Amino acid sequence: MDSTDLGYSPPHDGGSKPSFHPDSPSADDKERTTHIRFLVSNTAAGSIIGKGGSTITEFQSQSGARIQLSRNHEFFPGTPDRIIMLSGGFSEIFKAMELILDKLLSEDEDNHDVDARTKVRLIVPNSSCGAIIGKGGSTIKSFIEESQADIKISPQDNNYAGFTDRLVTVTGSLEEQMRAIFLIMSKLAEDAHYPQSLNSPFPYGGVNFSGFPAASVGYMIPSVAYNATNYGPNGIGGRHTSSKGATSARSPAGPTDAQGSPVTFGVADEHIGAVVGRGGRNIMEITQISGAKIKISDRGDFMSGTSDRKVTITGAPEAIRTAQALIMQRVSANTESVNIFLMKFEY
Repeated sequence: MDSTDLGYSPPHDGGSKPSFHPDSPSADDKERTTHIRFLVSNTAAGSIIGKGGSTITEFQSQSGARIQLSRNHEFFPGTPDRIIMLSGGFSEIFKAMELILDKLLSEDEDNHDVDARTKVRLIVPNSSCGAIIGKGGSTIKSFIEESQADIKISPQDNNYAGFTDRLVTVTGSLEEQMRAIFLIMSKLAEDAHYPQSLNSPFPYGGVNFSGFPAASVGYMIPSVAYNATNYGPNGIGGRHTSSKGATSARSPAGPTDAQGSPVTFGVADEHIGAVVGRGGRNIMEITQISGAKIKISDRGDFMSGTSDRKVTITGAPEAIRTAQALIMQRVSANTESVNIFLMKFEY
């Protein structure tokens, strides 16, 4: 999902930063239980959980916030990223966010893969984005000036029926990000349209994702079972109605190793072109991003009893899941394009 539709970049002239004096939320807003969600990669999710859940338990103890993660096959639509949800009082959530972002930044520094200005993508309902933008963009401009972070809001994604969330991307140093997040959270605390609680970080069980991978693949991906007395399960099931674009091939069982069990599924022949792309560009990009190997059966070599071509993915489990998500994203987008064309034709 592109995050370049709306946003304003503050001047970075190397001068001193403006003093930061945000209007704090009222005492009632601070005491009220609320939540915030943002995206993390599967790798980052593992770092936040820690060995045996040690890190996430420590962060919850230090902050007082509840920290939940979507399951390792529950991705934010259009991305290969999981959702993390923080819930509790305002100051508790803010502390937990700081602990998590500082942890991820430290690990990037250890791996010599650090950029002075990193990104965090918050999930905000479309109904609350207007409060962040403000009249004529006045609010988001003031947030950028005060925090010195770049803030951009994605366009609403109409590819999935019933899906109304958008991404607010905050780019900057850790200090700049935390200033911007404080301002955004303060505004959301005042917004009557912002839901104050969610039961799960992945609240999309009733949404039709039209080909999103969790809908179409019939095998179970193992997930970590956390101690429910501490912070509950890491999300809910979230199985969705499968699309016409893809069908399940098999349900591999047994333990997985570093390589993972190969996954084979069917993609309707009319969508293969969208997956492969002109000159193989799309399939090459998916392979590079995911690190998985992808094989598509020849023309006429269909899944038994169907007219669907066979797509086989091999690699590490996370690479397989990422490749699958990206492939089904292409199928979904192509399905939408075909439907729009047919509607225009019928009209």
